[in-house]
Amino acid sequence: MPALHAFATWEPLLTLLRAGRPAARTGAMTGSVAVASWSLPLDRESGDRAAAPVQRALVEAGVREVVFAAETAPDGGTVLHVCETGPAVELPPGPRSPGRGTLVLVDGAVAEPWRRRPEPVPGAGPAASADPELLERTLRERLPDAVGVTEEEIAATEERLGVALPEELKALYRVTRVFPPGPDGSGDWEADFAEQQAAESAVGCELSSLEHLFTFDPTFRRGEWWHAATTAVATPPGAAVQGLVGSPGWIAFGSNGGDTFAVDLTPGPGGHLGQVVLIGHEESIGAELYGESLTGLVLNRFERGVRDAGPPEPRPAAVTAAVTAVTGGGHGPDALGSAAHPELEVVRILGGGRPGGTPLGLAPIAGLPRVRTLVAGPGTLADPLEVAGLPGLEYLALGPDEWRVLLDAGAVPPGLSAAAVEVRGDERPSELVAVANAVLALWDRPLITRTTVEGRLGPSAAEGRSLSGGDGGGVEGGGGSGGGGR
Repeated sequence: MPALHAFATWEPLLTLLRAGRPAARTGAMTGSVAVASWSLPLDRESGDRAAAPVQRALVEAGVREVVFAAETAPDGGTVLHVCETGPAVELPPGPRSPGRGTLVLVDGAVAEPWRRRPEPVPGAGPAASADPELLERTLRERLPDAVGVTEEEIAATEERLGVALPEELKALYRVTRVFPPGPDGSGDWEADFAEQQAAESAVGCELSSLEHLFTFDPTFRRGEWWHAATTAVATPPGAAVQGLVGSPGWIAFGSNGGDTFAVDLTPGPGGHLGQVVLIGHEESIGAELYGESLTGLVLNRFERGVRDAGPPEPRPAAVTAAVTAVTGGGHGPDALGSAAHPELEVVRILGGGRPGGTPLGLAPIAGLPRVRTLVAGPGTLADPLEVAGLPGLEYLALGPDEWRVLLDAGAVPPGLSAAAVEVRGDERPSELVAVANAVLALWDRPLITRTTVEGRLGPSAAEGRSLSGGDGGGVEGGGGSGGGGR
């Protein structure tokens, strides 16, 4: 039996988890172990020590990470499920358990917000404060010894980026090359560093050299399905900046040490061509208007520009809805009806299994053209087959029972790009893996493999044995419609 599937390999970890578990707590002990990390309810020192034997076995087996669940009886008898999720499962952050995570059904697919392109804004032009000649003159006064780039270098950068640089940005680099220290600079590290520091002092922010300009497209922001599918973007009618994950018109040229400054060539309906936006490193959507022109910001050494106070921007139509499938508190069978709107994109239904719970029907949102995500907890749907009324779904998360209804009826929406199994926490790991594999099999995706091993925790812990017998361990790929073993 490989060390990874030997009970003795896992015994120190499981013993430690069991010792810290309240006696009244039931259910499986779960977590994950990777070659260089782990996700366990333990402190760092204990976790490192307990995970070490498993990590050595991972290296030996050539496996990057496994997810596990262990069910332990009062006498120490233990059933351990070790799952290799494979390339089609995107594991969530934080606590992990078998059957959880996003099932990526279409290789390379990303959620719609990460595919969205900027809308054209006819008539958008530079702000009145944009003055390339004044900007260049000011910078030459501040940097009298600086050497700028050539027109040929500007043209080469435009060709590399696939976009024409705004005149203000060209004016900046005609004055200074902003040599980066190191091998990309002139070769004189001290001189390059001094040149960079002088340029940053003259402008007021940390500048990139012309060679390091880039377009801030969606790939620069996290796009995990579990997050992206429930993220909605919207641009209010009067917004200065479009609500996007990224844009081919956001030309990143500097930073404040963490966030990114970019000139914006795809402004919102209330913005200006070439305005400066700040892209937060902790945000996954949108950018903040920092100044209406690069000229105005440089003249003030990047002190934030103050916009004239005007009427508040109109709020966009609601694009997300979170309703609770319980009676009272303003929620109930008509909760979805009040949330229905032609612009609705993301629907989350919570609260299944609670006392007094009232499953909801999907009829109020059937046929809405933009609904792309439905997350419904176990027991929240009156009829799971009603998901057929949402033809635009690309992400679907349901409880295991609801998935079985769709699988048995052959009614899993064919247009999905990703899916997930929502859990309460009391489901058996083998059942969750079976459902997940049945869904993966419909798209002919690599299945989750599950090895089940039995042993005993305690002073006389026994050598583990495979439930399926034999030296190779019991490896299962799940069941359900379309499921299979690996």
